Amino acid sequence: MSAAADPILLRHRPADGVAWLTLNRPAARNALSFALMAELEAALDEAEVARDVRVIVLAGAGPAFCAGHDLREVRADGREETMRALFTRCSALMTRIVRLRKPVIARIHGVATAAGCQLVASCDLAVAADTARFATPGVNIGLFCSTPMVALTRAVGRKAAMEMLLTGEMADAEHARAIGLINRVVPEDALDAAVLALAGQIAAKSPLTLAIGKEAFYRQAEMSLDDAYTYAGAVMTRNMMANDAAEGIDAFLARRAPVWTGS
Repeated sequence: MSAAADPILLRHRPADGVAWLTLNRPAARNALSFALMAELEAALDEAEVARDVRVIVLAGAGPAFCAGHDLREVRADGREETMRALFTRCSALMTRIVRLRKPVIARIHGVATAAGCQLVASCDLAVAADTARFATPGVNIGLFCSTPMVALTRAVGRKAAMEMLLTGEMADAEHARAIGLINRVVPEDALDAAVLALAGQIAAKSPLTLAIGKEAFYRQAEMSLDDAYTYAGAVMTRNMMANDAAEGIDAFLARRAPVWTGS
C-alpha cells in the first residue's frame, strides 16, 4: 500500500492571531498548479472567517518561495480554454489576497519568479531573506508576464516594473526592497523570527480597524485625489463611531493597554 501524498498546502498557527500557510510542492519549487491555487484560496477563505486569526503569512517549503505557474501542467494541456481557466484562477487568487479583510505577509526565501513574484506583489507586506531573488522572466521564453504585471505595477514604480518585465533579469533582495516590491530584508536564519515579530505587532491591533484600513487603502489608491479624500473622510467617520476606536482613544488617554472587541 503506497503512502498518502504530502499535502500541497501546510497550515499551522505559530503564534496567537497568526495563520501560517506554506506552499508545499518543494520539488516543483512550489509552482502554482490549479490544485495549489484552489487549496490556497480555500485556506484564505477559512482564515478570513476565523475569529482567532488576525494576520496571515504565506511561505514556501523547500529551496524556493514560488517559481510561478507549473509549466509542465501548462504544456500538458495547451487548449485555449484551459489557458483561460488557468489565468482566471490565478487572477481570482491574487485579487482574493488584496480583498481579504486581514493583512497578508509574504515570507520569501530562494526565488519568487513570474506568478511567484506576482504573489509577493499581491501581498500587503513582504519580508525576504537576503539571499532571495525576484524576476518576471516570461519574456525569456516567449511569454510576457502580463498577469504578474498587474500586481507588479501596483507595487513598484513604472520604470522599475518595465525593467523587470522587459529584461526578465533576476533582482536581488536589496533591489527589490529599494523599488518597493518588499518591505524588509533580513539574514536568512532570522527570517522566521522577523516575520513573526511583524505579524505579532500587527495582530495586536484592533481586527476591525485592520479590516477597515486595508479595504480603504486599496480602494482609495484607484481614485482621483478629490474622490479619495471624500471616500477616506467617510471611512474615518465610520471608524470613529466604532467601539474599538472609543476604546483605543480612552486607553491612550488613560495610559493603559486597549482591550479590543472587534466592534
